[in-house]
Amino acid sequence: MTATPDARPRGTRLPRLARRRQLLGAAQEVFVAQGYHAAAMDEIAERAGVSKPVLYQHFPGKLELYLALLDEHAEALVRTVREALASTSDNKLRVQAAMAAFYDFVAGDGEAYRLVFESDLRNVAPVRARVERANLQCAEMVAQVIAEDTGADSDEAHLLGMGLVGMAEVSARYWLGQHGKIPKDTAEKMIARLAWRGISGFPRSSS
Repeated sequence: MTATPDARPRGTRLPRLARRRQLLGAAQEVFVAQGYHAAAMDEIAERAGVSKPVLYQHFPGKLELYLALLDEHAEALVRTVREALASTSDNKLRVQAAMAAFYDFVAGDGEAYRLVFESDLRNVAPVRARVERANLQCAEMVAQVIAEDTGADSDEAHLLGMGLVGMAEVSARYWLGQHGKIPKDTAEKMIARLAWRGISGFPRSSS
């Protein structure tokens, strides 16, 4: 196979964790560019500058490699949303921070968001389970804040939480697809304002 221009030189010995990070980086580039089905382990190994046996020492197959990447980025999304919600006790600012978390996620790290939000493998059970778990975890964190502030029951709070997460994801992906026609900070604030006008209308808890 002809090496790609981005292929790394072979022969460099790395500690196991550093090698794993290198392989995941190469795999992300290939999966994002081509999707799961068109990606080949040969190309991932070539891009990483290693032999296929080295790649298989770390990941027994293409699905395992994909799931490792998906786990990493789904966890990063959940962590970013958790940190956003914990960053302030002002609920209006919490909404802004949560929306910004999704915009930061889609705008960063080599289009990794495509693995979570636009995977061509969503019908495969372990992939679907990971994506759904990440969405649910984000929605549950938002729902907890809503329930505490408004006194909404669990079902209502979870529905509202999922609605806000969906608004954040869809709007962020649309914004990115418009290639920055609206500045990121402006887009985040617009969607946060829309979300806050809706959620702030719910009765606040008297407790």
